[in-house]
Amino acid sequence: MFFTYLRRELRRRRKAALVVASGLALGIALVIVVTSVSAGMGRAQDKVLQSLYGLGTDMTVTKAAAPAGSSSERPRFRFDAQDDDSGGEQSSDRVMVRGFQTLAGSTVGKVGAQSGVADAVGGLSLQVVKVSGAFTRGRFEQGESGGGQGGGRGGAQPSPQGRVEGGGADFDVNNYSVYGTDVTKPALGPLTSSKITSGRTFTTSETNAKVAVADAAYAKEKKLKAGSTVTVKSTEFKVVGIATADSGDAAANLYIPLKQAQTLADAKDKVTTIYVKATDSQRIDSVKSEIGKNIPGTTVTTSADLADTVSGSLSTASSLAASVGTWLSIVVLVAAFLVAGLLTSSAVSRRVREFGTLKALGWKSGRVTRQVVGEAVVNGLVGGALGIALGLAGAYAVTAVSPTLQAQLGGGGGGEGFRGGFGGPGPAAATKTLDVALTAPVALTTIALAVGLAVAGGLIAGAFGGWRASRLRPADALRRVE
Repeated sequence: MFFTYLRRELRRRRKAALVVASGLALGIALVIVVTSVSAGMGRAQDKVLQSLYGLGTDMTVTKAAAPAGSSSERPRFRFDAQDDDSGGEQSSDRVMVRGFQTLAGSTVGKVGAQSGVADAVGGLSLQVVKVSGAFTRGRFEQGESGGGQGGGRGGAQPSPQGRVEGGGADFDVNNYSVYGTDVTKPALGPLTSSKITSGRTFTTSETNAKVAVADAAYAKEKKLKAGSTVTVKSTEFKVVGIATADSGDAAANLYIPLKQAQTLADAKDKVTTIYVKATDSQRIDSVKSEIGKNIPGTTVTTSADLADTVSGSLSTASSLAASVGTWLSIVVLVAAFLVAGLLTSSAVSRRVREFGTLKALGWKSGRVTRQVVGEAVVNGLVGGALGIALGLAGAYAVTAVSPTLQAQLGGGGGGEGFRGGFGGPGPAAATKTLDVALTAPVALTTIALAVGLAVAGGLIAGAFGGWRASRLRPADALRRVE
């Protein structure tokens, strides 16, 4: 009898049921879209952060760069004067540690031994400045520009300025970055944020091999490919692979085994950055505190610290989605629930004669209430189905359009969190801007939330209508007839 009466009443009152369901559908669709867009922004921000420190890294340990010294501390290039006017080809390389002071290699083991640390790996960030050309009757010295910080992460680096004293010159300056990576632990470090698109990556046995992986942008500029050779400070490296950054710029132009990088920079058993993976994401803050306490003189930077340095449209949109979007969803849902409840209560009031007659025929108040609640729950489920369809359509539209958001890293908003960790460019780095495409992934938990909201909306509407129906008396039907 319950289902028969339910089916008959829903058919008879299709328009009223559709109005209630539509109100719930709009609220549920908005929740799905906002939740999906927020998830997409979270993914976009993770992609930006991974482009800086690599996949799987929860925090880094570094030592702040020393204050800028006098000009005598800057790298200098000296070339012998030529006795004839024709000149001769000469070149000079300078390999410098980039961004940070070095840490002892043993620090990697100390960090890895801390409670809550799953793995730790060291890396050495270098800057190479190569000056080559023909110089006559003079001496070339590098000027103040060029500094050694490199001016940014990856990509072609700005050329340092120089001067020739007492003669003429025709020279080229090649400024690029090199990163020494621990090939025995390929799952951590900035190279994990790039995908090998040609050739191969390092093998775990190539700890001191003269091999290199080149960033795709740098390889294109220098016309390198797998099998090519590059020379760094008179050492020839074979390019075994080309890596393309997943997002933004790569961490370096060239990646080589850590031991080779230490040899080039005359930094035996030294690292600039230690990449750390925690055993549990819930323990990141406690691990950061423990490392800072037990290994003094270091700066520990988590991904959350780095996220605070991200600005631009990505940060603005993320904040709006988290605050305005969430509150808007709540307000719309509450309004939809109230409207559904009031419409259900109003519908019951218009059915006074019907329910009064049923009570006169022997229906108990509880039976009448269950009937009203049942109708409201069905309306809620219909609204949930419509809301899920609308929400999925909205999320698909966002993903299809894929609006581009900008993430600005470093600069005035960077602070020590950016300058001190995650293999970043160092104190002299300028603001970098990355373009990220926004998507709106819909998770199963979001669908489950929508179903739960649909049921809740139906129950709330049923509560309004049931309360109104429970107050009806058989005499109400007679008064309505009169």
